[in-house]
Amino acid sequence: MKMNEDFLKSMKEAFHLLRTKGPKEATAAVQRALARGAAEAGHTQTPQTPHTPQNISEWAQAWTQAQSHTTITPHAPAERTFDSDTPGTFSTHTFSNSAGQRQYKLYVPAVYNNEPLPLIVMLHGCTQNADDFAAGTRMNEMAERHGFIVVYPNQSHAANHSACWNWFKPADQQRDQGEPSLIAGITREVIAGYRVDRTRVYVAGLSAGGAMADVMLETWPDLYAAACVHSGLAYGCAKNLPSALAAMKGGRAHRNRPHAEPQRPLIVFHGDADTTVHPSNATALVAGFDAGVTTVSVPSHAAGTAGTANSQRGCTVQRLVAENGVEAEYWSIHGAGHAWAGGSQRGSFTDPAGPDATAEMLRFFLAHPRASGTH
Repeated sequence: MKMNEDFLKSMKEAFHLLRTKGPKEATAAVQRALARGAAEAGHTQTPQTPHTPQNISEWAQAWTQAQSHTTITPHAPAERTFDSDTPGTFSTHTFSNSAGQRQYKLYVPAVYNNEPLPLIVMLHGCTQNADDFAAGTRMNEMAERHGFIVVYPNQSHAANHSACWNWFKPADQQRDQGEPSLIAGITREVIAGYRVDRTRVYVAGLSAGGAMADVMLETWPDLYAAACVHSGLAYGCAKNLPSALAAMKGGRAHRNRPHAEPQRPLIVFHGDADTTVHPSNATALVAGFDAGVTTVSVPSHAAGTAGTANSQRGCTVQRLVAENGVEAEYWSIHGAGHAWAGGSQRGSFTDPAGPDATAEMLRFFLAHPRASGTH
C-alpha cells in the first residue's frame, strides 16, 4: 500500500497518542488509518487482515516506513547498518531482563580479529540517541583508530519522555535493579559475545548520561575499570525530580551528600559557563579525591595532555588522588556551556571549540585498567 499525505498525517497523530495516552489508543488510530487507506484504494480488507499492524511494534514499523514513503513490510528483519565514515559494523540489538527492555547500538571495528579489545559503554544525554551520540563524540572513528569496541545503550521514551536516563530515581540507583541492571546487562551481553579485555571495560556519558555513568561506577565497580562524566552529576545527589532540578542548578543538597571512598578512577569534564548543570556538580563528583591535587592551566590554542588538537578554549586541569590511591582528573573548560568538548557538529550538544574530551578520556581510560582479581 503506497503511503499518501492523509495516511502520514494519521500516523503522526497516532505517534502523538502513543506518547500521551499509550499504545492501545495509538494502535487503534493506526488501524483506523489503514482501514481508510484500504477503502480509498478500492480494497475490501479490514483492520483485522494480516496486512494491518495489530500491536505497537508492528505499527512502529509502519510509521518508519511511512516517513520514507515506502511500502509496509510487517516483521521485516532488522538489517545490519554501517557507520558511513568507518569500516567496522554498527548494528542494532535489544536486551531484556526483569527491569524492562532497551535497544543498543554496537560498533565493532574492522581491526577486531578475535583478540581481546577494550570495551567502552557510552550513555547519551537527554533528547539524544545512540546514533547522535556516536556522531557527536566521534567514538566509532576512535574505536577504529585505537582498537576498542563501543556500545551505546538507548534510553526509551517510554521510560523517560525526553529520553533522559533516570539517574535521580532511587529505583534506578541500585545494583541489580532498574536502569543500572539494564546497562550492566547490555555490557555483559557484549562481553559474552565478543573477545573483550575484562580489565578494560569503561563507562562514559554526557549530562544525564554522565550522571548515570557515575551511578554505574558506584554500583558496578567489579564491572567497570573507570568512568568519564561530562557535564553530569554525582551519584546520590538527588532522590527525585525536584532534588534533581535543584542539584542541576547548584543547590546545596548535593554538596552535603556523604562521600564514600572512591573505588575506581574517574575523569570529569565540565564547562564553567554551563547554565544547564551547574559546575559545582563537577566539584562534587571529585570530592572524595582529596588526598592530593596538582593543578595545570592549559591556555587556549595549546595542545592537550595527550597531544590532542589545538583548543580555542583554555582550561584548568586538576589531577587528584584519593587516600586509597585511586586517581581522578577534573577538566574545567573556560567559557564552555553544556556540550561535549571538542565534539563533531554532526551530533547535538557538541562544542568543536573545546579541548578534545574524547581523546583525553581515552588516554585516561587506557592508562587505568582494572587490576585482575579486584572487586
